[in-house]
Amino acid sequence: MGRLTEAAALGSGARAARWAGSPPTLLLLSPTSPGCAATMASSDEDGTNGGASEAGEDREAPGKRRRLGLLATAWLTFYNIAMTAGWLVLAIAMVRFYMEKGTHRGLYKSVQKTLKFFQTFALLEIVHCLIGIVPTSVLVTGVQVSSRIFMVWLITHSIKPKITECTLHIFLRYNFFIILYPVGVAGELLTIYAALPYVKKTGMFSIRLPNKYNVSFDYYYFLLITMASYIPLFPQLYFHMLRQRRKVLHGEVIVEKDD
Repeated sequence: MGRLTEAAALGSGARAARWAGSPPTLLLLSPTSPGCAATMASSDEDGTNGGASEAGEDREAPGKRRRLGLLATAWLTFYNIAMTAGWLVLAIAMVRFYMEKGTHRGLYKSVQKTLKFFQTFALLEIVHCLIGIVPTSVLVTGVQVSSRIFMVWLITHSIKPKITECTLHIFLRYNFFIILYPVGVAGELLTIYAALPYVKKTGMFSIRLPNKYNVSFDYYYFLLITMASYIPLFPQLYFHMLRQRRKVLHGEVIVEKDD
């Protein structure tokens, strides 16, 4: 009995010495042990559920894009139908006026409200480019729309004594630009030129010194600068429209870059 006790003590000392001189052994759990089950459950929660959540988000993103695409298509359809109807109403009104009156005098006065509304409504074309639902250059669209807004509000609306009856070329230029676009630009330049004497005489929209802001602005020279700006801008706009025509009629792929 004493020998057994001594042997047990020696064995325990040897095992203690081995534990002290070597690193502890990792405890391996069997798949059926409670600890392993808890670990696997935790892994399932961290991995499987996370993967399902990510997969759900991946499926949700294309759905959102499709909904936004459908909304953009619906809005553009409404916008184009409204603009087409508006310009059609304007064209019919002009034809009826000519048939009834036999002259262009008074034409602008009879159609000015419709013209101003739909021409101003075209500002949304710039917004469409800015938010990306129409893949067109913001610069090109902005210049085109702004020039028409400028003519409608800052020339024909503001300068009452000199309102030329040039609304017809605006509508035709939008549809038959190859010949009428240069004619329309020439009409705009002639309209501004005809308004210059009145602007210079009255000093309209001009700010003279001295004033509390210490700023001066001469609308007369602003119009001269505007006329000069047509020289570099017109070729860019005209060739842009020619490229768009090739794209629509002949199916050519045109890659444009913003300046």
